[in-house]
Amino acid sequence: MAVRPERTGLVFDHLYRRHEPGPGHPESPERYLALSDAFKRAGFLETLPRLKPRLATDDDLHLAHTRPYLALVARDVARKAEVLSTGDTELGEHTEETARWAVGAAMTAVDAVCEDEVRNAFVAVRPPGHHASASRGMGFCVYNNVAVAARYARKAWGVDRILIVDWDVHHGNGTQDIFYEDPRVFFFSTHQSPWYPGTGDASEKGAGAGAGSTMNYPLPAGTGRGPVMEAFRRGLLPAMEKFKPELVIVSAGFDSRRGDPLGRFTLSDGDFVELTEIVMEIADRWGKGRLVSVLEGGYSLSGLAAAAVAHVGALSGRAARRPPRKRSAASANPPEATV
Repeated sequence: MAVRPERTGLVFDHLYRRHEPGPGHPESPERYLALSDAFKRAGFLETLPRLKPRLATDDDLHLAHTRPYLALVARDVARKAEVLSTGDTELGEHTEETARWAVGAAMTAVDAVCEDEVRNAFVAVRPPGHHASASRGMGFCVYNNVAVAARYARKAWGVDRILIVDWDVHHGNGTQDIFYEDPRVFFFSTHQSPWYPGTGDASEKGAGAGAGSTMNYPLPAGTGRGPVMEAFRRGLLPAMEKFKPELVIVSAGFDSRRGDPLGRFTLSDGDFVELTEIVMEIADRWGKGRLVSVLEGGYSLSGLAAAAVAHVGALSGRAARRPPRKRSAASANPPEATV
C-alpha cells in the first residue's frame, strides 16, 4: 500500500517581484521581499521542497478565461496601457508575463500533489487572481490562478470534485462567477461586507446545475475569530459531508488579518493556523491530503509575513496542532450571515 508523502511543497521565486504596479501601490514587490525574509527566518526556503513554476500558455488560460479576454489583455499590453481596460488593475512592463507565471505555478502545485510528490503546497505568487472572472480582470488581478488550477486538475488529473476556500477579506467574485453553475466545484468564502467588490451576499448560492455549490459568509468590519470559525465549522464542514472534495484549493488572502490597510477584519496568526487545520482536515478526509494554497491579498508587510509563516507552518506540521473543540448541539445550523 502506497504511503502518501508528508512534505509541503513551496513555490517561491523572485521572478514574482517583476510585476511593478507603480509607486505607492499596495500590491507591491515589497510584499514578496517581506515573505522572503520571513520564510528565511522560519527555515522554509532551506527545508521545504521547492516546486519549479512554469509559464501558462493561452490554452492553459482558456481553461478559465475567454479567448476575447485574452486578446484584450494582449492589446492592452501592446499599447503599453497603464491600467487594464476592464478594471482597476495596474499594468507594468512585466505584469502580464508574471501573471502567466503565477497561473503556471498553481498548475505546477496541482501536478505535485496529484503525483504524490508532496502532500500539500503553498504557492507564493503575485499578482493575485481571485477577482478575475472569465472575461474581466479587476482588483489587482489579471488571470485567476485558482480557477485555472481547478480546471486543470479536472482536465489533467480527472479530479471530479474540488473545493475552493477563500478567506481573503475581499470576496473572490471572479472565482465565484467562473464556477457559479458548476456542480463539481464548491466555492466557499468568508469576507467583509459591505466592501470591495460588493459581491458575495449570502443569497448567492449558485445557479442551474451549480445551485447549492456556492456558500458565502459576508461579515461586518471588525469581525474576528468567532464568526469566521463558526462559518467554517458550522457551514463548511457539514456541507463537505455531502460534497466530499477530492482536492482542496485555498485562496489564501492574509488581508483578513488585523492591522491590514485594505481590510477591517481582526484575525490573528493563530487563527490562520486553525483555519489551515480545518481545510487540512477536509483534504485528509476526502482528498488524500491533497491541498494547494495560493497567495491572494495581504498588504501589511509585517502582517502578511507573520500570517503566511503561520499558515505554511501549519501546512508543514510545524505549528502546534490544537485538540478539536467540542461542538455544541447548536452547531447543526450555520450562523446567520451579517451584511
